Amino acid sequence: MKLTAHEEYGFRCLVKIGASGGALTIPEISEAEGISQAYAAKLLRTLRKEGFLKSARGNVGGYSLARPANQIVVGEVLAALGGKMFETGFCESHSGHAKVCAHSTDCSIRTLWNRVQIALDEVLGKTTLQDILSGEHQMTGWVTTLSPVNQPRMLS
Repeated sequence: MKLTAHEEYGFRCLVKIGASGGALTIPEISEAEGISQAYAAKLLRTLRKEGFLKSARGNVGGYSLARPANQIVVGEVLAALGGKMFETGFCESHSGHAKVCAHSTDCSIRTLWNRVQIALDEVLGKTTLQDILSGEHQMTGWVTTLSPVNQPRMLS
């Protein structure tokens, strides 16, 4: 599984704006993140439409957070930029040439992807932009408290 470039760069733009504590322009964000201005504009437009950013025109204009960083949930941002890994309708949209997926009954694959999505939702749903802005050391400590590393395996 991979994050798409759209999700990664969009989230990085949001983090850059959050870290600035104010407003940043498209050229500033573009240069800081190493992406084209057109691509930065596209990402920022999506984040603004989804309510994570607000924009202002003029000499003191640019993009800024639409709400406090502790109220911006990472899972919501990533879903807005690219959707969830496994959503309702996933199986129907991956049936190949058939009308119905060959695994539509008794599907252990669906069960696996659903559980992976639940695990992602648990972590990303508890993580805010403020957590990300706290720095790598604090984030590493916090994320390890969420990790199900020592949970027993249910199948043999």
